[in-house]
Amino acid sequence: MKRDYFVHESAYVDEPASIGKGTKIWHFSHIMEGAKIGKDCRIGQNVMIGPEVRIGDKVKIQNNVSVYKGVTLEDEVFCGPSCVFTNVFNPRSAIPRMNELLPTLVKKGATIGANATIICGNNIGRYAFIGAGTVVTKDVTDHALVYGNPAKIQGGMCECGNKISFKAKKGICRECNKQYIKKGLMVDRQE
Repeated sequence: MKRDYFVHESAYVDEPASIGKGTKIWHFSHIMEGAKIGKDCRIGQNVMIGPEVRIGDKVKIQNNVSVYKGVTLEDEVFCGPSCVFTNVFNPRSAIPRMNELLPTLVKKGATIGANATIICGNNIGRYAFIGAGTVVTKDVTDHALVYGNPAKIQGGMCECGNKISFKAKKGICRECNKQYIKKGLMVDRQE
């Protein structure tokens, strides 16, 4: 039976795993049992997708990323090179704590920059942008631009990936002209 996705000969896919049409899995990557990967995804070199992980459609995971059990990536999420997900808040080598997994949800269209760390139990909002090297220790709202250690809101991001320019509480994207409104620390798109 011909596959409708690509797996490089050096990659491993444990059965059963589900891989969507048009997805490409590159060198030295490992997809573990029970993982579900959507359509048209790009899984870079040396990526590990843990057991029972759920990944939506059109997700791009760059090189050297481990997506552990308990992490869910919705459609169109971008994970930059060497970004880090955790799944146990207080791990110890000698004390098994896999029954203490804290789930992490990365919502549609979010971007996680290179070498950013996402502490488990936190959610990343739709179209949020996590800057390179950032450490996320609490939930990130939709459309938020965050960076630093710990992450702090530094502005808003448009669905198209550009920073929103705000005057008072109203904002507009300089590229696509979508309009946004600030509500405290939240940014919402105006229809």
